[in-house]
Amino acid sequence: MSAVEEIMASRGNGVDVETLGQTLEAIRQLPSLGQFQFRARNRWMGGSRNRTTVKDFYGAGGEDTTRKRGFEFDADEPAVLVGSDTGANPVEYLLADLAGCMTTAMVYHAASRGIEIGSVESSYAGDLDVRGFTGLSEDVPKGYQRIAVTFRVQTEGDPAELEGFARMSPVYNSVCGSVPIEIKVETA
Repeated sequence: MSAVEEIMASRGNGVDVETLGQTLEAIRQLPSLGQFQFRARNRWMGGSRNRTTVKDFYGAGGEDTTRKRGFEFDADEPAVLVGSDTGANPVEYLLADLAGCMTTAMVYHAASRGIEIGSVESSYAGDLDVRGFTGLSEDVPKGYQRIAVTFRVQTEGDPAELEGFARMSPVYNSVCGSVPIEIKVETA
């Protein structure tokens, strides 16, 4: 067994299960510790390009001070959608966010239940008709009409249980649910 495999085995899919358990118990004892607010800032760069930065967030009872730098995501559109193709477009980022969150949810929940996972790969395909977004058709949704997800998991675990773990993802539930979004526009 390699050093990486030993760490993975001792930590439950690479997750520090002991610390995870302690964290969940602390939240169980003091539910307000489970309240988080994540934030993003965005700046238009011209044309279809814009940049989003994430850094600060509130969680576990206070403002987080551990993150030393922000993370930047450049968004653009492909040339066929009149962009300069310098980054993924926002609906592609949504698929990437869904992928990251569903995978993390599956791995964490499996680890907390002692289900060993050797590897996870997944693919995401979102069907979108731009006639809705562009206003060319009132009969077409403005966003994805369907997203297909396929997981390939190396495990002895039950596929239905693993699917249930993936569905615990906050991004999955935000996309599938009706999360209210309050919009305010200030002009200068």
